[in-house]
Amino acid sequence: MAAAQVPQGGTGVAAADRLPGRVLRPRAGEFDFGTIRAELGLPVDFPTAALSEVERTVAQPVLDGARADATGLPLVTVDPPGAKDLDQAVLVRRRARGYRVHYAIADVAAFVPPGGALDAEVRKRGQTLYLPDGNVPLHPTLLSEGAASLLPDQVRPAVLWTIDLDHEGVPARVDVRRALVRSVARLDYDGVQRTLAEGTAHPSIELLPEVGRLRREQAVLRGAIELGLPEQQVESDGAGGWRLVLRPRLVVEEWNAEISLLTGMCAAEMMISAGVGVLRTVPDPEPETVAGLRRSAARLGVEWPEGKPPAAALAGLDPVRPEALAVHVAATRLLRGAGYTAFGDGAPVKSGHAGIGASYAHVTAPLRRLVDRYSAEVCLAVSTDREVPEWVREALAHLPSVMGGSDRVAGQVERACIAQAQAWALADRVGEEFPATVLRAANGVEGEVFVADPPVIARCVGDGFGEGQQVRVRLTAADADRRDVAFEVI
Repeated sequence: MAAAQVPQGGTGVAAADRLPGRVLRPRAGEFDFGTIRAELGLPVDFPTAALSEVERTVAQPVLDGARADATGLPLVTVDPPGAKDLDQAVLVRRRARGYRVHYAIADVAAFVPPGGALDAEVRKRGQTLYLPDGNVPLHPTLLSEGAASLLPDQVRPAVLWTIDLDHEGVPARVDVRRALVRSVARLDYDGVQRTLAEGTAHPSIELLPEVGRLRREQAVLRGAIELGLPEQQVESDGAGGWRLVLRPRLVVEEWNAEISLLTGMCAAEMMISAGVGVLRTVPDPEPETVAGLRRSAARLGVEWPEGKPPAAALAGLDPVRPEALAVHVAATRLLRGAGYTAFGDGAPVKSGHAGIGASYAHVTAPLRRLVDRYSAEVCLAVSTDREVPEWVREALAHLPSVMGGSDRVAGQVERACIAQAQAWALADRVGEEFPATVLRAANGVEGEVFVADPPVIARCVGDGFGEGQQVRVRLTAADADRRDVAFEVI
């Protein structure tokens, strides 16, 4: 599955309500994402030495005696339907003056010896890459979808976070330790959304809406700049073809994401206090960038009271409205300059993440992202007042470059897959007209538009059109070989 954020719809939409695109039925040699894999030089197989090492470590993982027995916690996983690389399992309980969140993260370090063959390979890959016709995994599936995955009814090694929140959702106490856990259920977003609406949610997450809403309120108070735009996806139609769909983000996904963000913020605070670690950073937008966005909102007729910060202004907009939609898209300029900051001799000068409104570290997806394994080791050491392992310290300086490179490749893969599917979907419709929303406009003659059916974002030319306008466009190009789609305003 490939996905890109696009502006349309709201939250809380069930799978059946997704906006589908034209089904792409392959014939021999058609609709093959292999050209993208070849162009970008994506890995095909793991080295034999790495696979042999995985077979050994799966048979005998590193399970030291300090691991707590937490198999009695009724943890559950919540992921997209069909997911097998299950990084996280959650349990939310009420306590006397707030909530307790248990969050178990797959302990990949139990299966990847430092300096071994697999360690060398994953440090080249950086992260799992997602394509519609199959992933390029960070770890062999024997590990990522098997021995290390938090599959239901299986005892697994984990890094277990226990976070106590007060009645406003603010962390009051944090504990992290190695443990053995056992998930009791594998849930998916659509199912959880439905059961929450019906009042039949799994007991382990029935408090997720309460905690999720509190954490969303805290995000606005922190000044988190969050767009929450739905996703443009290429997915299988189940019969050998592909289709473009627009998938609005379910509200349960937002609540679930808040648990992950909460954990990452707690991890960042631990690292900063210890003066060692690696953070995911996004600089605060420059005042002139915010002022420019405010001017764009004013031109579009979107109210933005003086003194109201971007986080609060964006949180009050419904991107379904064309003019608000354009503001949300324009707001992406506020979140530029994302990177990783490694440090080992005191807290870094710049440690914030503008999208989150706080310091943040990746620790919750080690099956799919390299840096999380190292971040977890730092937090485990800090929590027990131990020295950070030398193999972790040695790697810290290299992680920003490795992760930055893999992020760039992941972005290229995503954009290429979406562009390819758009061109396929419209290849025989050149000359047709479509209703569209203008997302971006430059000098009133060129820009970018969003067409809802099929859900396509593409360049457009015209005369005098502006951001947020509803226009009618004609398809002028749909070149599958070049992955290019273009429109003109009528």
